Amino acid sequence: MNALGSLIAPLFVPANRPERFGKAAASGADAVILDLEDAVAADAKDVARDNLRALALDVPVIVRINGVDTPWHAEDCAALEGMTLAAVILPKAERVDDLARISVVAPVLALVETARGLAQARALAQSGYAARLAFGSVDYAADLGCDHEWETLYAARAELVLASRLGNLPAPLDGVTTDVTAPDSAARDARAARSLGFGGKLLIHPVQVQPVFDAFLPSAQEMEWARTVLSSGDGAVNVNGAMVDEPVRIRARAILARGIARP
Repeated sequence: MNALGSLIAPLFVPANRPERFGKAAASGADAVILDLEDAVAADAKDVARDNLRALALDVPVIVRINGVDTPWHAEDCAALEGMTLAAVILPKAERVDDLARISVVAPVLALVETARGLAQARALAQSGYAARLAFGSVDYAADLGCDHEWETLYAARAELVLASRLGNLPAPLDGVTTDVTAPDSAARDARAARSLGFGGKLLIHPVQVQPVFDAFLPSAQEMEWARTVLSSGDGAVNVNGAMVDEPVRIRARAILARGIARP
């Protein structure tokens, strides 16, 4: 698994708000995403880029640049030259050539958030230029003109999980929960994403960090179940009334491996 594969709860921060950088780094998020795109107004793009040059944080830093077809893309890419970043997020990822070009700067987290991007998700994942996929659910819903509801976007999410597996990539990151008034909303969405095969979730507020970690990382009961399964011997055996064979043991090993990541 590449270094980005261990991320569970990366947190967005507008790059034109440097007073929030330290708070984001101290939130417990396992990475800070400095956003040059949607969170930054057009007249603040230059200031946001300037803030990147004075950056000093003790957590992995990811930068979301503006899309390829925007007037700010080239300047964003130029601003990243010489920086040490955990990744660059390419919004509205649709073309392998774009991933290839940006991967020279840093590992690319391909944000799939259009119908065309979803149609190309398998090609992006298998290109060798994407370190991980993520779902831009809000933009995707806007592109299709559908509701931003979990049930409505289920098929798109399932396709990203499948594309990631076909590309031998880490499980993808799910999109944001826009409700920041109730942490349980993010936790509920995270549990649903985990059940579908996602490995983490993009966040927009510090209050979402711990609930999302709790949702994605195994509980004490799951860890105990995994230990019991792996101590049951080989072949097909009965464990507490349930049949256990090698596929079940594979899941148990994965649970124990993820449990190590609990903060």
